[in-house]
Amino acid sequence: MTNETKSTDLDYEERLSPHFTVGEMLRSGVAVMLRIKNVPATEPEEGKPSRDEVMANLRALCTCVLEPLRRRVGRVIVSSGYRCEAVNRAVHGAVHSQHLRGEAADIHVTGLEMCRKYAAVLRRTDFDQMILEPQNSVLKRWIHISYRRDEKNRHQILGEV
Repeated sequence: MTNETKSTDLDYEERLSPHFTVGEMLRSGVAVMLRIKNVPATEPEEGKPSRDEVMANLRALCTCVLEPLRRRVGRVIVSSGYRCEAVNRAVHGAVHSQHLRGEAADIHVTGLEMCRKYAAVLRRTDFDQMILEPQNSVLKRWIHISYRRDEKNRHQILGEV
């Protein structure tokens, strides 16, 4: 099942913050492989976030969390930002994943040292949840970081470095 939402009105080059674009936050290798349009719906089902809400969430995530990281460490590679439901199912994401609302991003790290450095910077931001992935492995491959615009961020950290 694919997301049949038209994406023609999205500007993939639009900046959500100085260093992060709409395209970067919607990009998904899994979506490309499975031919799923990974875009938020303009007219979502009841209880699901609208495109405007997802974009506002992504903008806040980029501005409040990803930009401070970028300023401290240089280039930041987002491997997963927003996910439509079909992509989230395909990657076995949590049913209520914050990726579905544009509140989360997975950041590529090359190992434990880079993970520690990024996590130290991210701890100083107002984040909701940080998961050092995979949680049960010393070899870290990505950091899941989320941010809520409602200012009810938990500062929860899962996984150890």
